[in-house]
Amino acid sequence: MPSLRVGLAQLNTVVGDIDGNASRIIDVMAQAMAAGCDIVAFPELAITGYPPEDLLLRSGFVDDVRVALDRIVAASGRCTTVVGFVEQSSESREAEADHGEVTRSAVPAGRPVLFNAAAVISNGSLEGVYRKRELPNYSVFDEARYFAPGDGPVPTFNVNGVRFGVSICEDAWTEGGPIAELGSQNAQLVVNINASPFNVGKSQERAAVVAERAREASAVIAYVNQVGGQDELVFDGDSMVMAADGSLLARAPRFVEDLFLVDIEVGQASAIADRPKIQQTGIAKTLSEEAEVWDALVLATRDFVAKNRFADVVIGLSGGIDSALVAAIAVDAVGAEHVHGVLMPSRYSSDHSISDAVALADNLGVDYRTIAIEPGHAALMEMLASSYKGQSIGLAEENLQSRLRAVTLMGLSNAFGWLLLNTGNKSESSVGYSTLYGDSAGGYAVIKDVSKLLVYRLCRYRNELAGRELIPENVLVKPPSAELRPDQRDDQSLPPYEELDPILAMYVEGDHSIEEIIAAGHDPAVVQRIVGLVDLAEYKRRQSPPGPRVTSKAFGKDRRLPIVNRYRR
Repeated sequence: MPSLRVGLAQLNTVVGDIDGNASRIIDVMAQAMAAGCDIVAFPELAITGYPPEDLLLRSGFVDDVRVALDRIVAASGRCTTVVGFVEQSSESREAEADHGEVTRSAVPAGRPVLFNAAAVISNGSLEGVYRKRELPNYSVFDEARYFAPGDGPVPTFNVNGVRFGVSICEDAWTEGGPIAELGSQNAQLVVNINASPFNVGKSQERAAVVAERAREASAVIAYVNQVGGQDELVFDGDSMVMAADGSLLARAPRFVEDLFLVDIEVGQASAIADRPKIQQTGIAKTLSEEAEVWDALVLATRDFVAKNRFADVVIGLSGGIDSALVAAIAVDAVGAEHVHGVLMPSRYSSDHSISDAVALADNLGVDYRTIAIEPGHAALMEMLASSYKGQSIGLAEENLQSRLRAVTLMGLSNAFGWLLLNTGNKSESSVGYSTLYGDSAGGYAVIKDVSKLLVYRLCRYRNELAGRELIPENVLVKPPSAELRPDQRDDQSLPPYEELDPILAMYVEGDHSIEEIIAAGHDPAVVQRIVGLVDLAEYKRRQSPPGPRVTSKAFGKDRRLPIVNRYRR
């Protein structure tokens, strides 16, 4: 049976770089044309980058998007292009409300009505526009803040005698929604454009949903997703083609930019005689949890550094496992020559911490220096002595050391233009086991959403990948310690991580109550204590740097709790 060649343009766009994104789209359109594509599809809001957030409220932003779209239309040829953009309605907000078209939108009266839309383009013409129907307003999404939902019949288009329709991201997660409607119109192909962020397990969930929609519509679904890091979100691509019976036909590699070409047998589509041959695209291999999290963290870090126009990063190397993991990720993200480690021993630092940090730096091939904080520690203690009046200050003295390290690192960051990477993990930030303006400081928190137990697994994974001890074995086996007082260990302040992490997963990610967590077999006193620590640390987390989301619920835009809060259940 003749086939339709579809290109899935798994692009890494930059939010707000309207001209740059448009130029990339035009370049890839030309590549798709040269490859003999009949259709090339770009991700959701590809022209603006996703999510544009409050840039949508800026005067002129949407006008600039329209100018960019006109450029793309003018550059189009025989290959039909589907591209995501922001469309502004010509009607007023009040008029649209009279028609009942924005009843599910939170867009206030008086603001221009915007739609999350897809343009269908060919031969220098805008053939039509589809407006996203289903606006996600949960988890990390708040599209109802900006957009009105589309209404009216879902349009269909024709390419080489094949009837196809377009849908956008959340539309595919709605049973009986726009894709089902396209099926009722006898569409043979549905192009679904997406900006679907990664979290562990999302790939399997997506495939199941797309398969269900394909069966529901009795149509082939070509699903394209963006790739790249954007603030707290990381997008993994994972573009795919699903047959009408729900079987997987092709799947793109994840976490890499790609123009993924697929020949799809659809109806009686006419073949193009001089179409270039393509290698069988096939189905990309399934990644383990450690592999997908590693790839997500590396991609997110690389993009945060590059898209914010940094070249180099700086990391405090303590000889512990968290800083070791962040350093290894940074090397994979930006290259060893762009990573700078700083050892900052104090009067309480052990010899093995210094030697472990040096061994790590040597293994990774990164530049490092040693700046002892003892002179600053002694000076601060002397400066504050009259205020302390001989009292034992305990924790306050410990925290002075952590804050001295932050000042040292930020001094280097300011002097050389290096981005400071924070090394705190999710387990510690959950319970507030960090120092405000100390080890919580930084420009980007690489493992902010990574539990302590997963930290260990990721280190083991990277060593296996390297085929050697990239991260020294001693770092992996010694008891974790902040080393801010003699013989300090994490387990003196916290339960073992084997006990702590499952409780945190239930409370933070699962939103389970104290009673439910206890019922799952956890010690009541421990649960009560941990939940209290999580709630009390909210004010600290609000002041922490952004970091990539890899779980189903991360701290930040994904989990929004009041700082002033007395609810304890």
